[in-house]
Order: sequence, then structure tokens, then C-alpha cells
Amino acid sequence: MPETGDSTDQVMDQAARWAQRASSFGAQAEVYATHRPDYPAAGIRWALAPIDDEQAPVVLDLGAGTGKLTEGLLAIGAEVIAVEPDDAMRAELSTRFPDMTALSGAAEAIPLPAGSVDAVVAGQAFHWFDQTRAFPEIARVLRPNGVFAAFWNTDDGSVEWVAELQRVVRSDASFPPAGPEQKLPSHPLFTDFEQSEFAHTHRRTAESLTATIGTHSHTVVISAQQRAELLGRIRTYLRSRPETAEGEFDFPLRTKVIRAVRRVDMPSPQRD
Repeated sequence: MPETGDSTDQVMDQAARWAQRASSFGAQAEVYATHRPDYPAAGIRWALAPIDDEQAPVVLDLGAGTGKLTEGLLAIGAEVIAVEPDDAMRAELSTRFPDMTALSGAAEAIPLPAGSVDAVVAGQAFHWFDQTRAFPEIARVLRPNGVFAAFWNTDDGSVEWVAELQRVVRSDASFPPAGPEQKLPSHPLFTDFEQSEFAHTHRRTAESLTATIGTHSHTVVISAQQRAELLGRIRTYLRSRPETAEGEFDFPLRTKVIRAVRRVDMPSPQRD
């Protein structure tokens, strides 16, 4: 049995690595924009269904990164405001969508007035939020009966070669994030969360899929030597598989979406 001190040190090390991963994306902003997948329109429509009476809903993309979810929201006719804490990621988003409002801020301190948006969404970002502080801020900026939704693109491990790839890509920093595989969140300011899942694909080659995986935070925070070895191992594996060895292929994904509605019977939180 490990000593208590060893266990405490391990928890502290994981917390430090988690914080490092959370702040690792800026250096990868251009590559992230090029190689990360988008989100299926069906999932976006499901997320916003509670406010489908709004013809052009005002949607806050929280932790917007380079705008992967933003693009899908614009495509369905939403008016989008992006909030992103990382300067490099936000600059890349503004390059891609120069006519859109992109603000510096975070889930725990949203730079918008109370009741100003119909929906708040987070693509591949909710697991980085401090939920205790974020939920009151999200509720504050939502209008009555507004919706909050979070999205995750995940590899479809039911496909045999993808399941094997998941084993190949593991690194020393690969302890799992608190994503949708965990229990659904809850907060008294929101109705019970619902979850749905959507089939999705990302058109890739062996090289571009390796580059995509190279934007994942656990591959960014390891040493340069470990990263080179890991990406080389991934590339070798993909070139060995008939499904991925030659030309383009559709990489199988599952997009998980959770949503909840801002309760109108609870007072709007006030910012401290």
C-alpha cells in the first residue's frame, strides 16, 4: 500500500500536469485550426433545440479556441460571440472570422452583461472549467430559459483499428480528462442535464491524423524527445493499417453533447 505522502504527491503532480495541459494550446493555435475536427450540424441543432423558437439566437462560444464550434454555429444562422482566454488561440479565431466579436475572458469571468445571450456552448472545453465558479457565470449571462451545452469529439473505439490507435497514442500525460464519460454535471441553477451522441467523421491522411493527435494537450506537454517518439509511433501504426496506409480516409468519431436549461425559478447570480 502506498504511503499517504506518496499518494498526496501523485495527486499534486496530476493537478500540476492538468493545469499545464489546460494552458498548452496557444503554441499549437495554427495547427489546431488546421487539424482539429468540426462538430456535426445535427449535434448543434440538438443542443440548441430548447431555444428553437429563436430565428437567429445569440450564442456565446465559451472557450472558443480557434472557432471549430463557432463555424458550425454560424452555419445554422446563429449570431456568435466568442470568449477565449488564450491570446494566440483568440488571434487565430479572429483571423478566421474577422467580422465576429471575440473577447478575452474565461468561463469563471465572462465579459458580458447579465441576460445577454440565448445560449452558451463549449466545444472540447467544459472539462477545463472550474464548475463551481463557471456555472453561476454561465447562468448570469443567459436569458430566462436559455440553454447551456457542451460538446466533445471522441474517437469511435468500437472500430477495431481505432481502438488499437487509442492504445498507441497514450503518453505519460494521458490520465483521462473529466469528459462526458464521467457522470453528468448538475447545478441548482439548471435543469437536469441530458446527453445525446452523434456519429461524425474527420477526413484525414496518416500524416494529417498524426498532426491532429499532435494538437492534443497530452502530446504537447511531454518532452520534445517523448513527443517525437510518440508521433513517430502513431505514424508508423497508421502506415501499417490497410484502412489508413494510403491516401485519405474518414476517421470515425462520436460527438457527445450534453445540455441543460437555465431555471427561471432561481434568482440570477450576481457577480462579486
